Amino acid sequence: MKVLITGATGFVGGALVQRLASLSAWQSLEVNVATRLPGGVWPSGVLHCTVGELSGSTAWQDAVQGTEVVVHCAAHAHVLGVRAANALAAFRAVNVEGTLQLARSAAAAGVRRFVFLSSIKVNGESTPPGECFRPDDTPRPQDAYGLSKLEAETGLRRIAESSGMELVIIRPPLVHGPGAKGNFATMERWLQRGWPLPLGAVDNQRSLVGLDNLIDLIVTCMTHTAAPGQIFLVSDGEDISTTQLLRRLGQALGRPARMFPVPCAWLRLGATAVGKAGVARRLCDSLQVDPRRTCELLGWRPPWSLDEGLARAVKGHAHETAA
Repeated sequence: MKVLITGATGFVGGALVQRLASLSAWQSLEVNVATRLPGGVWPSGVLHCTVGELSGSTAWQDAVQGTEVVVHCAAHAHVLGVRAANALAAFRAVNVEGTLQLARSAAAAGVRRFVFLSSIKVNGESTPPGECFRPDDTPRPQDAYGLSKLEAETGLRRIAESSGMELVIIRPPLVHGPGAKGNFATMERWLQRGWPLPLGAVDNQRSLVGLDNLIDLIVTCMTHTAAPGQIFLVSDGEDISTTQLLRRLGQALGRPARMFPVPCAWLRLGATAVGKAGVARRLCDSLQVDPRRTCELLGWRPPWSLDEGLARAVKGHAHETAA
């Protein structure tokens, strides 16, 4: 089976390439990667092609020729130096037009299955206490990135319906693992520096997914007969508060979290005063996903627990600290 991976130099795409390269030793896999720029060091047996910028005019014909499965991980998650008013256009150029150009080329080339890495941001930014996002919820994206992922999903469904190409959509929440950026990396820095944090009384609930668990699900979705036409939500199977996450991440790092309790209402007020209301929302709001459909349809379970995933995520940091 010939597989094409986009975003192969990124956090998720790179881990997927490594996993598939290890599988190809005993399965009939031909792993191909498509990147924006030439060069790079790839595992033995992995073939590489350069396609340039991801846009509505990217030439994919050579990359998709003879391919059976496309796993599309490439995306703009952050657009730096762009005014908020122009952010949606910047996200759409890559996340919507670039994605649909790839899908049209894949369908024309006879690709059997297209696995799209979307985002839980399609569902929204937070859930009320005791409630979870589900795959069939009405989408309510609240930022340009989430909206661009929703528009890509909508366009992909049209292409799949008209061409017969199988479509699988995965919407992960925050992904933790070696090399993670964003909020997870920020928390690691706080703990490494030993800063006292006013987060000792945050009583929310957050779903997370470890990189290895997400990769295992993607690999499952590449071939499972029940995957086409589905939207899959995924997590590590254990939801925790921000306070609990910091404590357990600190344990994995060997740097116990130094926290003192401050009511979330005060945190929100203070953050808003300094223009960081979004940071307070991410720290204090709940965001839970219900992965039961994923587990039931695919017969899948996350192979690694949350604590195992955190330990794997910070393993490199532990070596640096010991040195």
